[in-house]
Amino acid sequence: METTAQDEVYRDDDWYAEDLTGRRYVDCTFRDVDLTEATARGVTFESCTFEDCRFNACELESAAFVGCDVRRTSFFGATLRGSKLAGSAFVDCTLRPLTVSGGQWRGVTMRGANLSKLDLSGVTLVEADLADANLSGSTLAGCDLSRAVLREADLRDADLRGATLHGTDLHDARLGSTRLDLAGAVALAEQLGALVS
Repeated sequence: METTAQDEVYRDDDWYAEDLTGRRYVDCTFRDVDLTEATARGVTFESCTFEDCRFNACELESAAFVGCDVRRTSFFGATLRGSKLAGSAFVDCTLRPLTVSGGQWRGVTMRGANLSKLDLSGVTLVEADLADANLSGSTLAGCDLSRAVLREADLRDADLRGATLHGTDLHDARLGSTRLDLAGAVALAEQLGALVS
């Protein structure tokens, strides 16, 4: 049964290994809350604020962070399966190591985030803001990166094979040994002014 909390403030709480399955939080604020090794299936956070929290080693399945502001929060060793991070902003967060299996990250903001060597295969990153992010050595195979912002993003040694790059400008991204399939190579060549025929 779903339990909803709204406009609540949680400060200095210890939710270690808490089971958050089925809970829904709306317009709530979490400050210095320890969610280490928490488990959750279907937990939803809507328009919530997180500051200095810890999701270390947590297991989140079909979780949703919708329109959330997440700052200085650690996801070290966390697992996200089929989760939604729509329209949420992650600022100065620890996002690796992180295990990701699918998910909808539409409109997520992770500017300057260290996402190096993560496997993000198949994640939907439509309109994601990844400017200045470190994606070196990451696997983005099969991702939908349509209209994503990759300005000054580090894509060296990244795998973009099978990724959808419609409306995505790679011109200002940092490339080097970046793996692209034919469609990606053509898109890049056209952005650099080549006439592909």
